[in-house]
Amino acid sequence: MADSSKEESVQLIKKLGAYVTLKLSNLFPISLDDLGSRSVGTFAGMVVAIFLTWRLLRMPSGGQRRQPKRQGASSSGSSVDAHAAAAMASSGARSSSDDSRARHVVDEFFQPVKPTLMQVVRQKLCEGRKVTCRLLGVILEESTPEELQKGATIKPSVLEVLLEITKYCDLYLMDRILDDESGEKVLSALEEAGIFTSGGLVKDKVLFSSTENGRSSFVRQLEPDWHIDTNPDIIFQLARFIKYELYVSANKPERPASNVFNSPSLEDFFGVSNRSS
Repeated sequence: MADSSKEESVQLIKKLGAYVTLKLSNLFPISLDDLGSRSVGTFAGMVVAIFLTWRLLRMPSGGQRRQPKRQGASSSGSSVDAHAAAAMASSGARSSSDDSRARHVVDEFFQPVKPTLMQVVRQKLCEGRKVTCRLLGVILEESTPEELQKGATIKPSVLEVLLEITKYCDLYLMDRILDDESGEKVLSALEEAGIFTSGGLVKDKVLFSSTENGRSSFVRQLEPDWHIDTNPDIIFQLARFIKYELYVSANKPERPASNVFNSPSLEDFFGVSNRSS
């Protein structure tokens, strides 16, 4: 009985080794000529397989029913055959169950790790550390300077990604306003949202101008790695001077450039809506 159990464990390890090696080859493709690397990969697969098998064998295997004791001094040959067939069927079912559980453990082990939002921000920004961004239509619910005269509201969906950007990047927010009161409303909205306390943004980096060209001049002077805007004309004008740009619009730009990206919103660009779903 012990030898049989040992043999089953050996076979299970072999199957796991092949399955893990297949998983590793899918994750890290290796050329057929690179025999040294393939040997290392196979060895690593076997090591992982042995560990997973040990973990698997420690898992409860479920209840097993005791076979009732035979009564009487003798039994017919057909009864013996029936018991043997039942034992073989039980062993086959158990082996199949073990294989299934083993594959499940391996699949769990190779589940991809979901990156943090900070990692996504760094990846999407291509390690860029200075960012300029328009307020209207990107950070704020309002989309025109006239609306700002009535009030300023931070988009709840953009708050999480905005805070992560302020922690990693030197961020400047800017837009056109019609009066000083509009600027005060914007600063108050940002302060109430915790942007100045939770993130790395300060009030001096929130810039206001009286014209659209004024915003473009701010960007040219700051020379950021990224500029984010909803105005296609400004995106087009700055494309020659800024390394990367994000055009926030449901429509693609009419004059696309290789360094201009497009997204319906800032949060969609960083996949925040997908992460919360």
